[in-house]
Amino acid sequence: MSRAPVDLRHALATLDPLPGELVRVATELPARYGVSAHYARWAGAPAAPPTGAGPAVLFDRVRPDHGPTRAVLMGLYGTRRRAAGLLGCTPAELPHRLLDAVAAPRPPVPAPDPARWPRETLPVDLTALPVPVLTDEDAGPYLTLGAVLATDPDTGVRNLSVHRMCVQGPDTLTIWMVPGRDLELAHQAALRRGSPLPVAIHLGLCPAVLLSSCCPTSLVPPDLDELAVAGALAGQPVELLPCRTVDTEFIAHAEYVIEGELLADRAPESRHGTVATPEFLGYQGRAHPSLPLIRVIGITARESPILQAVSGPGHEQSVLLGFGMEAAVLDLLRRRGTPALAAHCHTAGGGQLMVVLQWPAKRGPQDDVAVRVAAEAVLEQFRMAKLVLCVGDDIDIESDQDLWWAMVTRFQADQDLHVLPDREGFPLDPSQHTGYSPSLSADGRTAKAVFDCTVPYAQRARFQRPRFTEPSLPAPRRPAAPRLR
Repeated sequence: MSRAPVDLRHALATLDPLPGELVRVATELPARYGVSAHYARWAGAPAAPPTGAGPAVLFDRVRPDHGPTRAVLMGLYGTRRRAAGLLGCTPAELPHRLLDAVAAPRPPVPAPDPARWPRETLPVDLTALPVPVLTDEDAGPYLTLGAVLATDPDTGVRNLSVHRMCVQGPDTLTIWMVPGRDLELAHQAALRRGSPLPVAIHLGLCPAVLLSSCCPTSLVPPDLDELAVAGALAGQPVELLPCRTVDTEFIAHAEYVIEGELLADRAPESRHGTVATPEFLGYQGRAHPSLPLIRVIGITARESPILQAVSGPGHEQSVLLGFGMEAAVLDLLRRRGTPALAAHCHTAGGGQLMVVLQWPAKRGPQDDVAVRVAAEAVLEQFRMAKLVLCVGDDIDIESDQDLWWAMVTRFQADQDLHVLPDREGFPLDPSQHTGYSPSLSADGRTAKAVFDCTVPYAQRARFQRPRFTEPSLPAPRRPAAPRLR
């Protein structure tokens, strides 16, 4: 396996010679609203129109509320093709690469040459960093791609996961952790011991590490180190160095590292109302009334560091979440004995709520039922999955036009729509609310659906797509041999 980019800068260097893949903005822009407003045209749905998936954008001079201008990167993973291409594969290949990496992880190693990764110590002042503020309703500046590395004191297993963190002051962050996930469990284990949990927050990582950190627990279980998955995905182990101010490690190639402690203390996410920051499903987020605090003790950075961020609504966050989900879905179907050809977690559903499954040609009428039952199993297994769209092997699942064509010509609602009522869902979807549907037993529950756009086995002869005939061209004439004079 070829090696993937060793750090964020190497990834950007691979894009530089490719037309239209990387845009550099030299104009000075404010971190508060300026970056997000300029980037909005490239964010892609579910960002509000007019928008469309576009290039990675490196803003060279972003001005915080105070402090020097620094670089901010947005949109590196703004298209599925670019995200997969950074790892040397296609979107269809990347979920299988993730499955291979989970099966054969490569553990991280201490950096053999720390001098390869020189760092400077910055003042402990988060407000001097160019952390974007997206809208004037936001609770404040948010670290939107902050990858938190911590070790569970009970199990000794490292966990790397991306979390939304709001800057509350020069040395204070609030953090939202999904209940019951690895970081929260490690935090609770530390509190039972009467101590805070040391954490290293990374901003600006190589693609293999960031994609591995976004994988669901069903793919990367709690006893498996995400950094070992990243090492296998990258084709080389991730290098670690000891933090300077807290008792934990950090990823040597990170652009910024914020060292701190996850405390028992809690604080409201927003002191300015009920709004947090826009969410990846395209709606404004609601601020939490009480979240754990991180006390920042040290900040280090590489020379001329690049702060990587993501716009809440848009393609990028959906792409990051989608590939790991696809791998988990394919793994489930393989273990069930009903393997699909491919899975595509569509960005319109935040990379989670809408799953497209591509099936091989049916071998008999029993496969009509097998497709539906397998699709329903995906909806039952994955809480956030809300819609499954099943298509055949002649459909390009990366093409919205092809998916809609399959929907309108291979779907009859009275035959091919299968509804699973009142299932556990995802509250950030505002339709999953009893005020929207009285049939739901509680907020955060939803009706799920399978749209079976595969051709019934008995009807297969009626649904052949025409293939254009290649003309028979005459063989090229060989030039006459030169005559000697």
